[in-house]
Amino acid sequence: MDASEPFTVDTVLAPVDGSDESVTAVEYAIAVADRYDASVHALFVLGRGVVYGLDNGTVDEDDIAETTQGFFDDARALAADADVSLATSVDDGFSKLRKMRHPGNVVLDTADSIDADFIVLPREPVTGAEVEVLEDAAEYVLSYASQPVLSV
Repeated sequence: MDASEPFTVDTVLAPVDGSDESVTAVEYAIAVADRYDASVHALFVLGRGVVYGLDNGTVDEDDIAETTQGFFDDARALAADADVSLATSVDDGFSKLRKMRHPGNVVLDTADSIDADFIVLPREPVTGAEVEVLEDAAEYVLSYASQPVLSV
């Protein structure tokens, strides 16, 4: 980007995992999109326990669909209030079969596939033994993204 070129944003990617910090990330993504007359793409990244539970049949697929849909419904309401277009998708952050499948890769691959210009990423603190899925991705995305990244 040349200093004489204005900074533009057409698509803001907001990777989410259903955490409270994800709601904050969506709010920031909508604010950025509103400022630049852009759209937001919310990517719900499923964590290791959910993915493995789905594979093993110990996690109900309908429950996960309901959870992600509920999160997206709330995000759509926030986006509608700001008159910002919102697209959504869900992807597995881990795989038993593909060792290179990591939440950071999922975020960056999605950013490339939707041609995102900006990423707003939640960065949760570690609490106890449970680590949220996007905490695993935050450092990776911050280190390797070709787009500007806002970590909230």
